[in-house]
Amino acid sequence: MRIRLVTPAAAGSRTGNGVTARRWTNILRTLGHRVVVGQAYEGGSGDVLVALHARRSAASIARFRHEHPKAPIVLALTGTDVYHDIHVDAAAQRSLELASSFVVLQRLAVEQLPTRLRGRCHVIYQSAVAPPGSFTPAPGRFDVALLAHLRPVKDPFLAAEATRLLPPHSTVRVRHAGGALEPEMEERARAEMESNRRYQWLGDLPRWKALRLLARCRLLVLTSVAEGGANVVSEALACSVPVVSTDIPGTLGILGPDYPGYFPVGDAKALAERLESAAADEAFYRRLHHICLELRPMVDPAREREGWRAVLQSL
Repeated sequence: MRIRLVTPAAAGSRTGNGVTARRWTNILRTLGHRVVVGQAYEGGSGDVLVALHARRSAASIARFRHEHPKAPIVLALTGTDVYHDIHVDAAAQRSLELASSFVVLQRLAVEQLPTRLRGRCHVIYQSAVAPPGSFTPAPGRFDVALLAHLRPVKDPFLAAEATRLLPPHSTVRVRHAGGALEPEMEERARAEMESNRRYQWLGDLPRWKALRLLARCRLLVLTSVAEGGANVVSEALACSVPVVSTDIPGTLGILGPDYPGYFPVGDAKALAERLESAAADEAFYRRLHHICLELRPMVDPAREREGWRAVLQSL
């Protein structure tokens, strides 16, 4: 089939939508389809439209439906869609009505759809592959990876705040990779790094470097206020790196409700306690590590590929 894939992310973008769109393009091509990728559908032939983001791709979805009234539309719902837009935004709600089927990135996201649409929803966990080579954590310290762009929804400075609450003897160090999308965010990151010896901001790294950083760390921390299903959690599972995360549905739907590494959104004190427990309590760390190893098959690329095969066959 000729598949039109629309994503709000620009070509080469290191945002979650950009990473996801490139990976899905490769998967669809591996399955034997022709894929044309763009930020918008501007007309032309297509057997299927795959659109990321109900609101931001709404115009493309409406145009494709008008030009190809019988062709199926697969709507992939992002975190912004699932936990905000489809509940309040008319354009996003219109996209739901025009879509033939839906893809979400973790199982709890299905519950956000109107009941009458849930039967057309497919859960496809995002896959990831560990970087090649062998990586050994730095001796004498407990490095924690934070892979997040400097955006309010990521609450990117919560980890730095938490490190200030750690006991003096703690070996925890946060290594933060992510682009500053606003000048004031960059200024704050640099100021934090100068005054906080436990925090290092590395800027916007290429994905291969970010993955190598993650593989060398002992823990991943996710501080987001909301996520649809974060790529970085899949990447941590692929790298066999345990996760400490806010207790948001986007992570609960991947790691499960009983995972012991959660803390409340915005709670620096609780995060500090989780970080120190992981660093100082060997039994707690082993428990996190064991659960994440058990979940690793979930992010196998073959599983994601078969998920997409099932979506296209259902059309």
